[in-house]
Amino acid sequence: MIFRQLFEPKSSTYTYLVGDSESGKAILIDPVLETVERDLALLNELGLQLLASLETHVHADHLTAARRLKQLAGSQIAGPAMDRLPCTDLGVEEGKPFPVGHVQLQPLFTPGHTSTHHSYLLERGDTRRVFTGDALLIDGCGRTDFQSGDAATLYRSIHAKLFTLPPDTLVYPGHDYRQHYVSTVQQERERNVRLGGNRSLDDFVVLMDGLDLPYPKQIDLAVPGNQRCGECPPDVPESLRTLCERAPQG
Repeated sequence: MIFRQLFEPKSSTYTYLVGDSESGKAILIDPVLETVERDLALLNELGLQLLASLETHVHADHLTAARRLKQLAGSQIAGPAMDRLPCTDLGVEEGKPFPVGHVQLQPLFTPGHTSTHHSYLLERGDTRRVFTGDALLIDGCGRTDFQSGDAATLYRSIHAKLFTLPPDTLVYPGHDYRQHYVSTVQQERERNVRLGGNRSLDDFVVLMDGLDLPYPKQIDLAVPGNQRCGECPPDVPESLRTLCERAPQG
């Protein structure tokens, strides 16, 4: 198996490349529009064919590269089936493995940050990795104050689906803002400042309801654009428009 963790600094987003060395197939989890060329160059360097982009949820802080990658690499667009996006080629749901050649990811329904959010569990040999999107972060969690978020639902998702994984499961989040790269389920159970140390559901809801965070800067562009798998909305900045519009040779 081939694995890479990639970072986009503007939105502090992690993209993950998962490849099967036997078949030469690969996916990108949560790709970002601004890093399309970097990601395609890496795939080419590794000799991999992009099978699909795979979303954890409809993002509010950046435009996905899914549509652009489909145009340039012929990849499919995958994401939670319950989003019912017309632009999605492959709908994923819990209980149905998502194959990448000989590698399989297990979708886990983890709502709370959004009502349709999914995480993805990858077991290979004696190593387990879970890609938690914006549900569980390293020493934190995703917001629950917009886009169908709900603090109690997120608490239950993390405790029932993520904290019940084996303690040495590696946690790879969708974002990090403090130069953290990877954690473990055990560390997050014990030390996560919002959820760890046996914090109660009621205490968590009070904590999340009192965060008083600023309105997300890109949400009014990102959400409608990502509901179309990365299509530029009418008022997108010109710098992004040149990235998400298809080049003549594409």
